[in-house]
Amino acid sequence: MIESQETAAQRIADALARYEGPLLRYARGLLGDLERARDVVQETFLQLCRADPAPVDGHLAPWLFTVCRHRAVDVQRKEGRLQPLDPSALDEQPSPEPTPARRLEGEDALREVLDVLGTLPPSQQEVLRLKLQEHLSYQQISAVTGLSVSHVGVLIHNGLKSVRARCAGTRPGVVSLRRVR
Repeated sequence: MIESQETAAQRIADALARYEGPLLRYARGLLGDLERARDVVQETFLQLCRADPAPVDGHLAPWLFTVCRHRAVDVQRKEGRLQPLDPSALDEQPSPEPTPARRLEGEDALREVLDVLGTLPPSQQEVLRLKLQEHLSYQQISAVTGLSVSHVGVLIHNGLKSVRARCAGTRPGVVSLRRVR
């Protein structure tokens, strides 16, 4: 039998009138907080609205309390994974983002490295781009270029050495190409 909208609305209103208070007390006891308990009870009644009335009929109270309990446990689990943040710690936490000055400095250094990279012999440029931009291993670069793995290593070493030497003279300390392997 398909329930009419009027009958469904009345069924929900009756359940709300009868069980809202007891569910709220139950959820508050589980969570220790009235606002979170209200949210859990609201979710419980929303789930009742979406539920097929046949399985709930005759078992409304246990069904509501079971759903309410599951929602409360979900909230506890979710909040258990969250670390509360001390507001005073916000003032002490520096932003992980670089300052605009650092960002410009980094962009300038990158432009300079790319300019110097453009002056290297084409074979060094190719292997350095495959290593630094595409993150390929020496073996993969060897397969792509047809060069031996040791030759790839020599080209990368000499290319990085040239880039470091040329950039260090114009911007000491700014350019640091980490060791590549």
